[in-house]
Amino acid sequence: MTCVDEVLTCADPEQWRPGDSWLAGGTVLYSYGTDITQGPPRRLLDIAGTGWTPLQWRYTIDGGPLDLEIAATCRIAEIYTMGEGEHVSRLARDLPGLDLFAPCCDSFVASWKIWNLSTIGGNVATGLPAGPMISLLTGLDAVALIWGPAGSLRTMPVAELVVGEAKTLLDPGELIRSFHVPIEALAQPCAFRRISLTERGRTAALVIGRRVGPDRLRLSITGATKRPHILDLGPDAADPATYAGLHRAITETVDGEWHDDIHGTPVWREAMTHRLAAEILSELIDPRCPQPWFAGRTTGDITMTRSPR
Repeated sequence: MTCVDEVLTCADPEQWRPGDSWLAGGTVLYSYGTDITQGPPRRLLDIAGTGWTPLQWRYTIDGGPLDLEIAATCRIAEIYTMGEGEHVSRLARDLPGLDLFAPCCDSFVASWKIWNLSTIGGNVATGLPAGPMISLLTGLDAVALIWGPAGSLRTMPVAELVVGEAKTLLDPGELIRSFHVPIEALAQPCAFRRISLTERGRTAALVIGRRVGPDRLRLSITGATKRPHILDLGPDAADPATYAGLHRAITETVDGEWHDDIHGTPVWREAMTHRLAAEILSELIDPRCPQPWFAGRTTGDITMTRSPR
């Protein structure tokens, strides 16, 4: 990056000044040669050596499970096996939401070198429509903890933090410290659908669904849209959990904010989003109404492998 004059090891927002960019894995910074969110940086503030614990369960005062904390510096390789091996405690065995981690990681369609460098926080802060960690965290109602200058501290749902293509609500100097995934979201039955225009290509549409109650469905729509969109369907929502209600909800919520690039036209992305969402509705709710002809099959090049839990 020929624009950079200095690199500092620093995770203190007080040290930030105009022209600085935070550096974590650097996979986007180095591949573009600039900071696509704010322009060429003069200094890089490297947070990779903070020593923040990548993953940890947090509990309430009385010992009940509260949430899963994911550090912003946690790398993709560190969450890929979240649903197996050393990470599976007695608590985790009852959390089907952990099955979403692997397919979202696979959605990077990246080499092991990227997996061992790219961070969760960097993927979210970059705000690209195809960012699979944005998809994962919005699909699980995750909240970002944000540090700012002068000791400021605030939280914001990831679904609201990303507001456009390479655009977020992070103020100058602010740094994402961690993400908090509620136990309630992880404990709910879930489904995953993702499709690309080409085999193993960049995400063109990605939909995550959770059954949040009887005949109640929450959908996270990413990849196909300029920013994340959350849809609620069911008795207490604006639209019922039916195919007609789903179609209306997607059309009205996204309202023309379909992404357009070489990886898919807006019309095709919209059609695929409707299709993937209908498959999830069929899988999680199965309402007593005629199903679209495609709802009984799985569309997409990356699928979700379910664990025994």
